[in-house]
Amino acid sequence: MNKFGKGFAAGAATVLGLAAGALFSFKKTVVEPIENQEEKADENRKKVMRKAGSSHLG
Repeated sequence: MNKFGKGFAAGAATVLGLAAGALFSFKKTVVEPIENQEEKADENRKKVMRKAGSSHLG
């Protein structure tokens, strides 16, 4: 393989690695905190519904 081909392959691999790293870091810093916040809100809604239902029993 000539110099151009080796350089092109190395550059393409580097770009793919950087893109994968950027997507992973975006997921960790943006997506997961939002998902965690939604899970906590769902748990709180379930607790409220249980308490509201049991407080009107008798």
